[in-house]
Amino acid sequence: MSVRKLKPITPGQRFRVVNGFDAITTDKPEKSLLAPNKRSGGRNSQGKMTMRYIGGGHKRKYRIIDFKRNKAGIPAEVKSIEYDPNRTAFIALLNYQDGEKRYIIAPNGLQVGQTVVSGDNVAPEIGNAMPLSQIPLGTIISCVELRPGQGAIMARSAGAFAQLMARDGKFATIKLPSGETRLILANCLATIGVVSNSDHQLLVSGKAGRTRWLGRRPRTRPVVMNPVDHPMGGGEGKSSGGHPRSRNGIPAKGYRTRSKKNASNKYIVERRKK
Repeated sequence: MSVRKLKPITPGQRFRVVNGFDAITTDKPEKSLLAPNKRSGGRNSQGKMTMRYIGGGHKRKYRIIDFKRNKAGIPAEVKSIEYDPNRTAFIALLNYQDGEKRYIIAPNGLQVGQTVVSGDNVAPEIGNAMPLSQIPLGTIISCVELRPGQGAIMARSAGAFAQLMARDGKFATIKLPSGETRLILANCLATIGVVSNSDHQLLVSGKAGRTRWLGRRPRTRPVVMNPVDHPMGGGEGKSSGGHPRSRNGIPAKGYRTRSKKNASNKYIVERRKK
């Protein structure tokens, strides 16, 4: 994993920092695991804009990812590590012994030719998926389920990881990437290791056009809007905009919006930090 700083031969490349793509082994995806990915451009079925600042961007095909890891006990060989335009992490193509191919989120250190397996009574090695009840305490994990059989929904982005802190009865205590400590059912699956492409946070786009390639249009700052458009708009000249808040008037920067009546509050041992 490395990043490269480009020579400033154009203004857009002066501050550009790109991924070295050392871990990537092929640039051709598995055709049987591709699906069309239609974009809305922020418009609804009537063609009206309902989400601002979305549109344009390069065409993408969706890679079908196996978040459930439900082929228990069947070993799979890692065929390749690939780039996925739909997410920050890299993905790995697995060839199962029964002939099936699947993509998974690649953890750091996963090598081509390595064998991974999921299910009960497997070794806690990089890339293996197993229930929290069988993972040694203190292990770094990723792609964690919240409900058994739901599929991984937590710690899936580049460089993300959680840590298994304790077990008590049918619950395991997990420290999540946000800093929150939470109880999760011990029969939920998790993958051993940190998610790949941890250098993603070091990348610098270098120019506005590259953000357009990603499908994001220019964003208007609230302080330059009129009072009719945003609570922070209006004022004479370059006004500060008052207290930072959203378009709906909800304060930003530390204001807590989580409901005190949420049923899942009883599973949160420690709230995430401000």
